[in-house]
Amino acid sequence: MSDQTPAPADQPAAAPSTPPQQQQRQHQTPRQHNQQRPQPPQQWPDLSVIVPLYNEEESLRELHQQLNSVLRRMNVRYELLFVDDGSTDRSFQVLRDLKRNDRHIKIIRFRRNYGKSAALAVGFDKAQGSIVVTMDADLQDDPTEIPSLKKRIEDGYDLVSGWKRKRKDPLTKTLPSRFFNFVTRLLTGIPIHDFNCGLKAYRREVVKSVHIYGELHRYIPVLAHWEGFRVGEMVVQHRPRKYGKTKFGVGRFWRGFLDLLTSLFTTRYLSRPLHLFGFWGALAVVAGLLVNGWLTVEWFLGATSLSNRPLFLGGILLIIVGIQIISIGLLGEMIARTRTTEQEYAIREFIK
Repeated sequence: MSDQTPAPADQPAAAPSTPPQQQQRQHQTPRQHNQQRPQPPQQWPDLSVIVPLYNEEESLRELHQQLNSVLRRMNVRYELLFVDDGSTDRSFQVLRDLKRNDRHIKIIRFRRNYGKSAALAVGFDKAQGSIVVTMDADLQDDPTEIPSLKKRIEDGYDLVSGWKRKRKDPLTKTLPSRFFNFVTRLLTGIPIHDFNCGLKAYRREVVKSVHIYGELHRYIPVLAHWEGFRVGEMVVQHRPRKYGKTKFGVGRFWRGFLDLLTSLFTTRYLSRPLHLFGFWGALAVVAGLLVNGWLTVEWFLGATSLSNRPLFLGGILLIIVGIQIISIGLLGEMIARTRTTEQEYAIREFIK
């Protein structure tokens, strides 16, 4: 027979001990509980398509239809950024009509025509996609190339530039373009055949790091390469112009070479200008010293007279010009040192 006696029926069993944090949660109202629940992260688009345009009202509807057809088949979250660079036709009205029926469209409109670099710079700033694609609005770039460009980015490239191997343009555009690309390839050392192709794909980090202005849009691969990004290219289809006429004249090639010098200087020598000016200045000084040294030796030997040798004055001129070029480099170094107290670098990874 057991000595234990059962507890009285009317005596409640002892409740298990509850931690203070759990007791506090038990007394919270549903509203308080919902307020403390973490909010889901904002869903950014997977892909941003930037289309700079100027007076392209005839092609916009067809381009919009082609873009939506391709992007919907890709099954990605996307946005379409149309940057109206001060169009004087009905381009903005067409875009506004398209916007009413398509929530993916975003429109940026300039008060006047600033140029393609400005349109791309603003588009880069507003783009939210992890991958950014740029293309022209004249229907010469084929939207069906976007999935292949996206895959190249996912394979490890930071920037993929289109290569219009078979261009549908007249010889007045193709021949100067080939020469222009050859010179750019030679001076920069980047093995790309078509620097100025409007159809490109970028990783988000590239468009947020590369600063373009003036007409530097032609050299975005150069700027990205010197920032440390991996740059590649892909052959793309090029279609003949269907509406309107080209917005670029012959003068763009002259401006392009000047911008090439700008991009080379700003990427290689902006923080060390003496390396550029000092080299050419020292070269001129050494050449002047060699010329005058040779003439001086001949004068001592009685083989010549310096009074009737213009080459002697040329040597003096080389020395003076060389010293001036070196002085410009030194002034540039002083400006570079005092311009900013914090140097900015393109950081590929940031691990905490």
